[in-house]
Amino acid sequence: MVSQLEAPSRNPHHALPYSVEGLVQVFTCPHRSFFTSVMAQALRIAGQGAPVLVVQFLKGGIGQGHHHPVQLAQNLDWIRCNLPRCISGPDLDEPEVAALRELWQYTQTVVAQGQYALVVLDELSLAIRFGLIPEAEVLNLLRNRPSQIDMILTGPEMPPALLDIADQITELRRTHRP
Repeated sequence: MVSQLEAPSRNPHHALPYSVEGLVQVFTCPHRSFFTSVMAQALRIAGQGAPVLVVQFLKGGIGQGHHHPVQLAQNLDWIRCNLPRCISGPDLDEPEVAALRELWQYTQTVVAQGQYALVVLDELSLAIRFGLIPEAEVLNLLRNRPSQIDMILTGPEMPPALLDIADQITELRRTHRP
């Protein structure tokens, strides 16, 4: 048996009589590959009918780019950089840098337009550390986004300025028990 959920309609006459301030959340960890809890949160919010965007700056290999988002459920758009490979360091050729800059520009545009209730910026801290996305531009985006948008930033070694602006910081750690 399969059930299908119907998302609530986006009727402006049924909107809340007040606005809810969006949060900036940071998920950080000394290692990569801890994306599961962030995706679970994104899927849960999309399942409640809110539009969600997941942007993976350093993942490539599938020829996706922002022109061809993967749509999970009816409210979750997932985009990756239009690269033939995943980025693991700061050494990129010009077409790769251009693809990443195009994705970053697109991300800034859709955030400014308020198209999504939640925007996840995956491995953002590495993109900043590799010199691919300027930290000042990220801070500007966070400070000037429409107030109702929630943002989730992920990656190891998150810059202190981004931690300072965050409303919530989740640090994930591995534990080794015998």
